[in-house]
Amino acid sequence: MRPSASLSLVAMFHLVRSKDFYEMETEYNKNSLPGKDVDVSLSLHINRISGVDESKEEIALDVFLHVYWEDPRIWILGNASQVELTWDKDPKFWIPDLYIRQLREMKVLTLFQDLASIRLYDNSTLRISIGATIIIKCDMDFVLYPLDVQTCAVDFGSYKYTLKDMKFHWRDDPLIFPSDFGDGFRLPRYVVSFVTDNRLNVIYYGDGNHSTARLVITLSRELRSHLLESYLPSTLFVIMSWGSFVVMPEVVPGRMVLLVTTLLSLVTMFDTISIHGAFAYKWNNVKKNNSPSALELKCIEVWLISCTLFVFLALVEYFIVLFGMRYDKHWRHKKRDLDGSGGIPSKPPLFGSNKVHATSGSDVAGDDDSQQKVTTNSGPAMVASTGKLRFQLLTRHIILYCGSPRGTLDQVSLALFPLCFIIFSVMYWISYITESRRKALASVV
Repeated sequence: MRPSASLSLVAMFHLVRSKDFYEMETEYNKNSLPGKDVDVSLSLHINRISGVDESKEEIALDVFLHVYWEDPRIWILGNASQVELTWDKDPKFWIPDLYIRQLREMKVLTLFQDLASIRLYDNSTLRISIGATIIIKCDMDFVLYPLDVQTCAVDFGSYKYTLKDMKFHWRDDPLIFPSDFGDGFRLPRYVVSFVTDNRLNVIYYGDGNHSTARLVITLSRELRSHLLESYLPSTLFVIMSWGSFVVMPEVVPGRMVLLVTTLLSLVTMFDTISIHGAFAYKWNNVKKNNSPSALELKCIEVWLISCTLFVFLALVEYFIVLFGMRYDKHWRHKKRDLDGSGGIPSKPPLFGSNKVHATSGSDVAGDDDSQQKVTTNSGPAMVASTGKLRFQLLTRHIILYCGSPRGTLDQVSLALFPLCFIIFSVMYWISYITESRRKALASVV
């Protein structure tokens, strides 16, 4: 006898033997429900997380899915507690039309054969167990990046039968993890945890409400790397810019190099995190993506822009000091020239003068009418010129204050800039951490 013929006989023998262990009704119809209000329960063995793709908003999982239901039209022969049935892609009995709403792709694991089995218990309960790699679509929001917590709901239900025909729920022990699971799966960027929602969840598909068993996947981002790679260097750059306030304003090259170098470093850091994160590109077959894209400014972008503005304002402050020094030197040279020539530099009073100048009686008596006319005509012009002079004097005083040889503006900035940065940092962390926790709680509830 040929080997192929003997293998065929062995396979037929096993099929007949497995069929001898159970029996079905004579008029069994695999297209009809086992009864009214079918109860389908689920359990999930999560083997590992293959990866999280932030650009596509996908999560890849290696799982073993177990589906249980009761079909009184089929039963075990004999005293066996359970029977392993032959797996077939076209089974001879009714199977629930399981639908995973967020499923993007599913691939059954295969070694020598498909990792799938069907088991029949002595109480007419059937169980399908299948090992597969599933890719789940998860709607992610990266506005709070890197303080974001992504929550993904995965719904297991029926696409054909409504709530009155079939109900889905989790078993008493719904989730099974490897022995080294711990508090969650730790990935390079996330800590992933799984929770089942035991409430009755219903989704409307158009022909009625459908029952679903919901699995909630929570991805908590690892913040330590971002603190060391982004927040700490940018904070040090801002603190370095404050060192320019203690450098003498006359040392233009040293102070300018310090401020401009710090500013360019922050701009480069922002470009690396923000712009490159919006585009995923391939170079030497390696996909690089520094940060995910978002419709609004991300949390880390707000921080880097604020740090850049602090350094830029320190540079503007130095420009004001240089302009004040230049104006102060010009005014002092002009005053010295006037003193040398015997003249007195005119300095109009800032808020007017109360001095009364004496005039002769004949002048007053002779030009009474003309004086009233001149006063009446030149009144608005005198008020305008006086206001202009006051504004010019006020501006001159401010510029001279900024360009003071004692560095008065630098002393004020050395106290004001750190105070403003501390206030901004406290408000930044409190507001974003509070918003992150609020969104995480709202998504779970």
